[in-house]
Parts: sequence; structure tokens; C-alpha cells
Amino acid sequence: AMPVRVADVKVKTGYLTCHEASGWGFIIGSSHKVHCTYTSNSHRTEYYEGSISKFGADIGYLQSAVILWAVAAPTTNLGAGALAGSYGGVDASVALGVGAGANVLVGGFDKSIALQPVSVEGQNGLNVAAGIAGLSLKYEGTRRPH
Repeated sequence: AMPVRVADVKVKTGYLTCHEASGWGFIIGSSHKVHCTYTSNSHRTEYYEGSISKFGADIGYLQSAVILWAVAAPTTNLGAGALAGSYGGVDASVALGVGAGANVLVGGFDKSIALQPVSVEGQNGLNVAAGIAGLSLKYEGTRRPH
């Protein structure tokens, strides 16, 4: 099978919501644990555990933050756990196939999944999304982890 190019990533399949429990307050190059929930357009729910790596200035959140990403893929028929894997930022011009913006992360199954930040609850929200350099997700199943 040919690897999927970012340009092929066209269909919005659902949303990924990530909670960062301990507050942001990033130091240059630090990483934070997150708990994420993927809800597909067909209302299937999957749970992921992961970490966000950040390169940039300290943003200084005091309480927990929530990031909502729109998930785009070549097909809406994603297999269970398809979002698991490593994600990295892509060039803004490459990301235009998914929608404008340089804050898109690409990765997951066959590097075929794109995450585009929709909103961040908390102060300086967009700065947080802009500074996320990478995300890694581990599939935890379809039952909410304890």
C-alpha cells in the first residue's frame, strides 16, 4: 500500500478532546501527560493516553486546560485505535488541504490522520495550540479508563 499523503487527508471523521490535568506552565522543550477522548461522527468513543511536547516559551497556565482537535483522515471508516501513534507539525502550505493554519499535527495510522485545533479552553488558548510541537497517543480502548 502506498503511504497516504497529507493532501489526501480530506474527510472530517470526528473530534479529539485532550485534558491536561496539571496545568500548562511549559518550560522550553518540556512534555505533559494528557488524557484524550475521540468521538467519531457516528458517535463511537475511544480513549487515549498520551503526551504533548512543546517547544517555546513558558505560557504559564495555572489550572488544567482542554484542547479540542478536529480529526481528518482519508476515510471516515477508521479502525479502532487508528489515532494511536506519533504526531508532528506540518508546513502551513501542506496543511491547506485540511484547512488553513500552521497548527495542524499529522500522524497516527500510516501518518494519514490530521489534527487541527478547534479550541482551547483557558487563557492564551491559541498560543498553546501554536506551540505544540508533537503529540503521541496510546490507545486505551472503548471503555473509560479509571
